[in-house]
Amino acid sequence: MITIALSKGRIFDDTVPLLKAAGITAHDDPEKSRKLILDTNRADVKLVIVRASDVPTYVQYGAADLGVAGKDVLLETDSMGLYQPLDLNIGKCRMMVAVREGFDYAAAVKRGARLNVATKYVQVAREHFAQKGMHVNLIKLYGSMELAPLTGLADAIVDLVSTGNTLKANQLIAVEEIMPISSRLIVNRAALKVKRDQIQPMIDAFERAAQAS
Repeated sequence: MITIALSKGRIFDDTVPLLKAAGITAHDDPEKSRKLILDTNRADVKLVIVRASDVPTYVQYGAADLGVAGKDVLLETDSMGLYQPLDLNIGKCRMMVAVREGFDYAAAVKRGARLNVATKYVQVAREHFAQKGMHVNLIKLYGSMELAPLTGLADAIVDLVSTGNTLKANQLIAVEEIMPISSRLIVNRAALKVKRDQIQPMIDAFERAAQAS
């Protein structure tokens, strides 16, 4: 049995064509079904639906053999034990620093101001500002990041930006790109050794589909 960990939403939707390329089709739509373990057209393959932030954990501890996780999630978790053979080129966005309109970020950086920065990507933010030689106070938030500068909680935020429409709607502007983000295929190393005959063809099919797209 091969188990693949996926999260609902955009990543799942973007993964469907890749699964089809590997000959795998889910019997249920996770957005409509309450099932957390989905059967597929293949008796030897099941899909496990978990939170995006939990995908690496399920794969790392062997509760799933493979998974699809964003680079942002992998950077924030201990993913050292995971094999990451493929950038699937899905779920593309950018990790950005954003501030409220009218805030002179460049001037604040130049004069060495200690900024309050709200983010759920604490590890990424800490490393980014350390490389710039900036001293910041990191404030951990889990949602509605755009609210932090508007209420005075933070001077800036570090968050994922896709179209930029949410920033614009909340009078924020992106001032610095930290890195591009996309989703990766991750594999449990032990599973790859034990089930290589089943897993390797999937990896190869995902790779061909990702390159074709």
